[in-house]
Amino acid sequence: MALKAVQFGAGNIGRGFTAQLFTESGYEVVFVDVVAEVVGLINDRSSYPIEIVGDNPETVIISNIRAVNGTDREAVAREIADSSIVCTAVGVNVLKHVAPAIALGIKLRADSGETDPLNIIICENLLHASDILRGHILEQLPAEYAEYVRTKVGFVESVVSRMVPVMTEEQRQRDPLMVVVEEYKKLPVDRRGFVEAIPDIVGFMPYDNFEAYVERKLFTHNLGHATAAYLGYLRGHEYIWQAMGDRAVSDTVKAVLAETGEAQIKKNGFTPEEHQAHIDDLLHRFANVALGDTVARVGRDPIRKLGPNDRLIGGAKIAMEYGIEPKNITLAIAAALMFDSPDDPAAMKVQAMIAESGVDRVFTEICGIEADSELARMIREQLDLLKSGLWP
Repeated sequence: MALKAVQFGAGNIGRGFTAQLFTESGYEVVFVDVVAEVVGLINDRSSYPIEIVGDNPETVIISNIRAVNGTDREAVAREIADSSIVCTAVGVNVLKHVAPAIALGIKLRADSGETDPLNIIICENLLHASDILRGHILEQLPAEYAEYVRTKVGFVESVVSRMVPVMTEEQRQRDPLMVVVEEYKKLPVDRRGFVEAIPDIVGFMPYDNFEAYVERKLFTHNLGHATAAYLGYLRGHEYIWQAMGDRAVSDTVKAVLAETGEAQIKKNGFTPEEHQAHIDDLLHRFANVALGDTVARVGRDPIRKLGPNDRLIGGAKIAMEYGIEPKNITLAIAAALMFDSPDDPAAMKVQAMIAESGVDRVFTEICGIEADSELARMIREQLDLLKSGLWP
């Protein structure tokens, strides 16, 4: 079987990350997208540029590509029928909509007697994404195909950490297919999700203890990024790199990551040296001026980020679970509660809830913590600190 990867989603992650890994590994990439303009441009040009910005800037041309429209389910299924890799980067709410085409492709493989495995790489920010996508696909297939799916189809979760900022209008006008990305191109994947041999793909890092790396992304990368955004916003910074250049912000980001870092070392068995090297790399990447990432984008949707198990509240919980006082994490949570970006509907909703009913309502309805809990007490204390102007 020829090396071919079917990439659902020709957006920032599909075009700006996974397609690079696949093409550098010798695969033809067939994009599946419902934006007709993007599909047409890919097929007209058969290539597009990725601008890598940072310490070693370069322009990489992604070629050996074509595209099919996701509304043509039969055409998509035919591409899957003779592929060895499928990858999704469509957003969690779209998984159920791509499942029918994947299911039809699997049916074509089974009916033709295809015995080579099909591994589906799931690049979605969703816990238990493999179970969810498998369930959506099995719903689309007659029961007699369940054994084929079990033995011949792998569902592989991944942790996407490459940072891809929102493109400026000028960049879009210059080239609607171009993507600006950072140099980092590692993709941790769940070794246990693969069927048969793991394909040799640039950047893939298979792990058995995959959940540890999911947690590390959430409570190191995501939490550190959010801390820089919310404290940077309060300090009047527009860009993440500006926030990281502010000693008060960067010192707090480091302290936050020290708190969750100690907990992750205890829980997941990372060595202190390994985890500190990961933190140092992240801090360097956050400060990348050329990415041009804004505090408004990174801080966007505080309702989700303040969820019971998400980066902020979840980070404080894991610290407390391992006997670590989340002093700096609660400062970041307090800053998130003060994030009042007028262009962010979720931020405006949080502010309205606080104005109407007080912060306790946010604790119970968004954060999922009791208003009289120790964690709530600590957050209130840090809110008072921020409002008093005594920080930093």
